[in-house]
Amino acid sequence: MTDFSKILIANRGEIAVRIHRTAREMGYRTVAVYSDADKAALHVSTCSEAVRIGPAPVGESYLSIDRILEAAHKSGADAVHPGYGFLSENAEFATACEKAGLVFIGPPPAAIAAMGNKAAAKRRMIDAGVPCVPGYQGADQSDANLEKEARKIGLPVMVKAASGGGGRGMRLVERDGDLLEAIRTARAEAESAFGSGELILEKAVVDARHVEIQVFADAHGNVIHLGERDCSVQRRHQKVIEEAPSPAVDTNLRERMGAAAVAAAKANGYRGAGTVEFLLGNDGAFYFLEMNTRLQVEHPVTEEITGLDLVEWQLRVARGESLPLTQEQVKFKGHAIEVRLYAEDPYNGFLPQAGRVDVWRPASGAGVRLDYGVTNGSTISPFYDPMIAKVIAHGATREEARSRLVRALRETVILGPTTNRHFLIRLLEHPDFAAGKATTAFLTKHDFPAPAISDAHWDTAARLLWRASAAHYPAPLRGWRNSNPEPAPIRLAAGGTERLLQVASGDGIDTLFHIDGDDVIVDLDAFAVRFTDKTYAPPATAAAGSDGKLRAPMDGRIVAIKVAAGDTVARGQTLVVLEAMKIQHQLKAVLDARIESISVQEGQQVANRTVLITMAADAAAH
Repeated sequence: MTDFSKILIANRGEIAVRIHRTAREMGYRTVAVYSDADKAALHVSTCSEAVRIGPAPVGESYLSIDRILEAAHKSGADAVHPGYGFLSENAEFATACEKAGLVFIGPPPAAIAAMGNKAAAKRRMIDAGVPCVPGYQGADQSDANLEKEARKIGLPVMVKAASGGGGRGMRLVERDGDLLEAIRTARAEAESAFGSGELILEKAVVDARHVEIQVFADAHGNVIHLGERDCSVQRRHQKVIEEAPSPAVDTNLRERMGAAAVAAAKANGYRGAGTVEFLLGNDGAFYFLEMNTRLQVEHPVTEEITGLDLVEWQLRVARGESLPLTQEQVKFKGHAIEVRLYAEDPYNGFLPQAGRVDVWRPASGAGVRLDYGVTNGSTISPFYDPMIAKVIAHGATREEARSRLVRALRETVILGPTTNRHFLIRLLEHPDFAAGKATTAFLTKHDFPAPAISDAHWDTAARLLWRASAAHYPAPLRGWRNSNPEPAPIRLAAGGTERLLQVASGDGIDTLFHIDGDDVIVDLDAFAVRFTDKTYAPPATAAAGSDGKLRAPMDGRIVAIKVAAGDTVARGQTLVVLEAMKIQHQLKAVLDARIESISVQEGQQVANRTVLITMAADAAAH
């Protein structure tokens, strides 16, 4: 048996809080680590103690092996749990922990190395006879060779980072003309997120399902699976909805996929929690995608249908115990569905959002679980993934779980940054998802346009501002004029539109809202809209985006500047590449014009709405 008493959690946010919860229940003390951006984060105050590990950029904090080990030494921790993301699938980190005398709560470094690189893992699976998606995973990584191999495979093709996951460094290419840019962008994104620009290519399996098997292994040779999760609903190759069991998997298919996953784990001398991901075709054929050598974001749905605590299992396996159950003892009960609540604008290209969480009130009730790492006043940082929480519902049937999840989302209050809450409800209520028919093509098959801001939203926002202003005066003087009483004019702006409203009263308001300076956030029917009070502001002189200025759509870092002063550019041409929350965004010209000046440089960190490039409006080509 391996003994340890204090666990350093080398992560942040909801997963750090989640790991602490189980560790504490088992009698362990926990150590949080934090960057300067996370000094006031929930995981810092939740854990038994906390250690600063550096400034906000991940390379100087959460991805710094030396600083993590230094924090472990300073705190007296004798074990490290990596969570997911960051260093969780870094064999060098696992090795460094072991050399430092720390128990690494995860698989052996050799197993991480074997599966952590998608190219090597795929070659290993091919040798083992596991069915794999046709593709290229060779050593020649030149642009020219990758283009040639992609054409040989045949479009559509997936360009994927060989290291890492979470949709980073991944592009779907459907047109030949997009190949080179996809390769270069995926490589740059992979280098930034994972420290390696190695890529693989795979034939895109059209209209398939993404089904993964949860495996667990101990140090005594026991390996079992805990069923499957269906993670087919994705955007930008990042999971949006996860559920267990899969609506497309019957008992026979579960046994076959489970056996393949167990075989993959055994072939690598695996230990601990792992996930083997497959693409499941309409014909029932399945293909190996990758193996994630860590706890998954979506592990709660497996916990809900099995009644097991997977973090507890990780800790027991790490200290040398045998698996608590045999394969025959694993039982499944009911259905569970999870969604990822993000600070992002789903109706504007899923742009990540940063800023303060003004109001946070998670839902509760039968069958509802929320794993989160925020509280009132928390800041969503531009340096990290913008996930706010995981909302999970369990029920006796899939429909009960789905209905409970919709209710939980409606009852969860999140005011501050724009989120995908309203969008998630629409997905869950879509007839195809409700019927269990969603595949990886779900979000490309169906259109989810931005909803119109209702008259009720506008009216409520105006009356809230009237009431806030009137509160500064005694009741008899509110709305008083030296002439006959008349409604007060209030000009509001939202979604690129301005309206002048006449307001006589702020009474009778019964909705979720928050006033933030000149802004008011109104939440009606789970659709939160931020309005800006323009009553005393000069009228706008130009439509958004037509004033010749390219502005940062969010906080981020300038990765590349594609033009120079004096260049003539066409509408739709990429001008700047901005990296925010681990994703690279191509910022394009909204009109034909000439570049007048560039206000930033590569490597610079910029705030939301910073002017990056000015284009001469009078020199625009027509």
